[in-house]
Amino acid sequence: QVQLVESGGGLVQPGGSLRLSCAASGRTFSNYNTGWFRQAPGKEREFVAGIGWTTNYADSVKGRFTVSRDNAKNTVDLQMNSLKPEDTAVYYCAVKPLGSSYHLASTYFSWGQGTQVTVSS
Repeated sequence: QVQLVESGGGLVQPGGSLRLSCAASGRTFSNYNTGWFRQAPGKEREFVAGIGWTTNYADSVKGRFTVSRDNAKNTVDLQMNSLKPEDTAVYYCAVKPLGSSYHLASTYFSWGQGTQVTVSS
């Protein structure tokens, strides 16, 4: 069983940056695809970014967000730059087997508890 814990959320002004981190216990991230998802109030959970053998991004965050993995620390980070009010959501990390599509939330078997990101002036 993989236990995931997100950190790094908070309140930031439009145009600002935040770095989210997902820490795992029980397994190493290098054995899985890791996805970042977000869910805003009244909306469905949506894919943001993923990393496994490759990286993948939602169109809405391409060029602004970067996902990376630190094997020594066993963390997967999401660097978010040029943040917009529409990025406001609870952000979750999740893991699934390597080699499968990143985008479907239903294919991930372990999720963190989420961290709130609020972009507002």
